Amino acid sequence: MERLVPVIPIRDGIIFPNTDSVLTFGRPKSLAALESSFQHERIVCFVLQKNPKLNDPTPEDLYMVGTLSHIERMIRTDGEINAQVRGISRVKIVGYEEHASYLLAKVEEIADVIEESNEIKALCNHLTNEFRRAMNLGKTSDFLVFMNIMSEHSPAELSDLMASVLDIKPSERQALLEELDVRKRLEKITDLLAKEIKILELERRIASKTQERFEKGAREAMLRERLKTIQNELDKEGQDAEEVGEMKELLDKIKKAGMSEEVEEKARKEVKKLGQMNQFNPEAGYIRNYLDWLVALPWSKESKSNIDIKQAEKILNEDHFGLPKVKERIIEYLAVHKLAGKMKGSILCFVGPPGVGKTSLGKSIARALGRKFIRVSLGGIRDEAEIRGHRRTYVGALPGRIIQGIKDAETRNPVFMLDEIDKVGADFRGDPSSALLEALDPEQNSEFSDHYLEVPFDLSNVMFVTTANVLDTIPPALRDRLEIISFAGYTQDEKFHIAKGFLMKKQMEANGLKESMVEIADSALRYVSQHYTREAGVRNLERKIATIFRKVAKTVAEGKKTKTVILPRNVAKFLGPIRYTATVAEKKDEVGMSTGLAWTEAGGDILFIEVALMPGKGSLLLTGQLGDVMKESCHAAMSYIRTRAKQFGLDEKFYQKLDVHVHVPEGAVPKDGPSAGLAITTAIVSALTKNPVKRRVAMTGEITLRGRALEIGGVKEKVIAAHRAGITTVVLPKENKKDLEDVPKEVMKDLKFVFVSHMDEVLDIALAKPLPKHKSEEITISRPVLHAPQPYQAD
Repeated sequence: MERLVPVIPIRDGIIFPNTDSVLTFGRPKSLAALESSFQHERIVCFVLQKNPKLNDPTPEDLYMVGTLSHIERMIRTDGEINAQVRGISRVKIVGYEEHASYLLAKVEEIADVIEESNEIKALCNHLTNEFRRAMNLGKTSDFLVFMNIMSEHSPAELSDLMASVLDIKPSERQALLEELDVRKRLEKITDLLAKEIKILELERRIASKTQERFEKGAREAMLRERLKTIQNELDKEGQDAEEVGEMKELLDKIKKAGMSEEVEEKARKEVKKLGQMNQFNPEAGYIRNYLDWLVALPWSKESKSNIDIKQAEKILNEDHFGLPKVKERIIEYLAVHKLAGKMKGSILCFVGPPGVGKTSLGKSIARALGRKFIRVSLGGIRDEAEIRGHRRTYVGALPGRIIQGIKDAETRNPVFMLDEIDKVGADFRGDPSSALLEALDPEQNSEFSDHYLEVPFDLSNVMFVTTANVLDTIPPALRDRLEIISFAGYTQDEKFHIAKGFLMKKQMEANGLKESMVEIADSALRYVSQHYTREAGVRNLERKIATIFRKVAKTVAEGKKTKTVILPRNVAKFLGPIRYTATVAEKKDEVGMSTGLAWTEAGGDILFIEVALMPGKGSLLLTGQLGDVMKESCHAAMSYIRTRAKQFGLDEKFYQKLDVHVHVPEGAVPKDGPSAGLAITTAIVSALTKNPVKRRVAMTGEITLRGRALEIGGVKEKVIAAHRAGITTVVLPKENKKDLEDVPKEVMKDLKFVFVSHMDEVLDIALAKPLPKHKSEEITISRPVLHAPQPYQAD
């Protein structure tokens, strides 16, 4: 039977049939519906909202099953109505009628599906017993409600009463309201009540354990006080209370730690403060942690310095091939340390491309010295506290990485490597590189102060070694404290010896192979180095060797009995087609193309300069991601050529009818610096005079407007790159002659070096044909009469 009644949405509650509830209403439509209903039949329908946050829900925002209820009484307050209502029956909303003030709907009562059986009676009995158990465990419920549930009720009434007191979500209450089968409804309520009982039992168990811990702590505190009283009664007033139990153990550790007087006094004060604290005071844990750090540091423990110079030199040669200057500097350091007993020298900084052995050399130094080796990577560190520690006031505070490393070493004179010092950054948390200034200054680090320790620690006995790929990102103040030792890239011969003496053995063990299973011929090893790698270090070469050994290991695992021999002709079977030709120089002499030399973070490299001429109006086009300095070199080269046009056999106004396009290939790679000036000038002259450039000649040097060749840097890396690329002649500025001392002998003997001071000398060497001899005309400039100084006007 349908009837028309006002509908009142409820945000997060359900009114079940046969239950009484007190509700508060404040929304305008709800108030209007209550007023209208109270004046007539006092019958309304309460329906749950799908989204409780909506203030003005529409029929689509409400569930289709609600509860028909009777308003028992109503009290009006300021802007709100408090009403006591009683649920009558479940109803289904058939449809909504239009009404201006509130929601009005046709509803149809829904009857429960009741099946009288012993199972339902058992469910009802079980449910009442479980509810009584929940109340005993501390479930919050009104006593009158409890007595009502314990009274005799039909299964349907009991299920609604129980559903109204369960601690469940509104959506779960709606599901119980929509369940018409009384037996299923009772089963669902039983499951939900069981979950609630489990939670109540867990809460009681936790509360019980907390109470036990509290009682145990109070009992221990009382016994501790009694113990102190007994000791005082036995005339032991002279014994400090700190020496009881834990305090005595801490004091013993402080005595054995070998601290200075200042540090020991600080530690004893902290122990005394800890002894006077209640064990439940949160600060007690911080003080214990601090004291643990203090006693764990090696204040007086040192590794024995028994330095054998010849043995140290042998160890360095065993671990690393080549690097003579680096090894010589380390041997000097050890010799001075042996004679002086204590070394306060510069901090070594190994600078070079990746994969040349900077980090592993630190381990060799520690082995040669007989000291512990500690490595800390500084790459990506942006927090100053990583170096100097956090203040103890912060939760989870710790010392900085330097003190942590000293503690791990368990000696105060380890070899301490600060890896990737050029990768340290700065942000709002401070500048870690500034925090390193004190630690890396031999004049200051005898009293290094860590924010966490708050006492000085002597770092003067620590041998600090740092590594970096580039120097540009290291702040000047920090760089000033470092002794820079540069690592250049390896030559092909050095790579061969490193692979044969170190890498092959390492990878053979890593891949589970024996010498009886595989052999790489020397010619094959050189072939791999030349045709499959092009790098300053040896990491990629090691990967190629590992690839070969993995493929051999696969054949051995499949049952191959014979030894595998790797020769140049079968390398491609393991590594695929060759990646690099033996040389990267041009195949023939080209007009408008010269070969320059460049320095990169990964070592040296060769650079091709291409020039194209086009009809135009004298524009100079520059492409290839050139930096400002390199662009200026192009303009300087063009100005030099224009002033020497007559000498090169060119029309004095040649530039007015031509556009000159200078391009440096590998356009995706940014390039900058002045050292390509000579190569750029040579390429432009070659293009204008149709004179090819010798493909086996490479050059580097800065050019001036007058054609002078100026000194540049990175000579060793550039020369090695030229040798690797198959260049035969290298043109360098005269001032760079001194830099050839660092170039390996095997590279020197394969190359011809020409030292120049002027661009004219470069053109005589680099161009395939000599330039025609034309008398150059000097440009005379009339000198104005000098009066008052005129201001300089910049373009």
